[in-house]
Amino acid sequence: MIVAAVVEPTTPDPGDAEYVEACLGRRPESRWEVAARRADGRPTVIRNEPFLANGTPMPTRYWLIDPDLLRRIGTIESNGGVRQSEAEVDPDELLAAHARYAAERDAAIPPDHTGPRPSGGVGGTRVGVKCLHTHYAWFLAGGDDPIGAWVDERLRAPAEPA
Repeated sequence: MIVAAVVEPTTPDPGDAEYVEACLGRRPESRWEVAARRADGRPTVIRNEPFLANGTPMPTRYWLIDPDLLRRIGTIESNGGVRQSEAEVDPDELLAAHARYAAERDAAIPPDHTGPRPSGGVGGTRVGVKCLHTHYAWFLAGGDDPIGAWVDERLRAPAEPA
């Protein structure tokens, strides 16, 4: 089991940058920091700036990059996890989580910024669940996310025999 530790976001060192690029298959299009690490020290979650380098708004503040977690959460999603999580998590708690996520991201935007801004909450959505990966990324980075907690419970559950 991969254990991720919340870290104070830090500027990536060259080893982090190389690993993140290998996980993504490309160089990130915005400035970013490491927001959570695996037990072995490798980045698990990166925290993006609110804008890409070209000025395009970036609604996804936290990005899960760990290949094993991406695969495992993809399996949960393919088995109906998005709908199931929405059915099992209090909608008011989810709405509040979206608001907290947006507020944190928006706080990183300079007050004098004009022009397009990122919108929505977790993963850019305003209501409901769009992607379990984005919720889990924020949860691993220390975010108070009920969907991320729901995913974490499923990842920690013992595997059912085949």
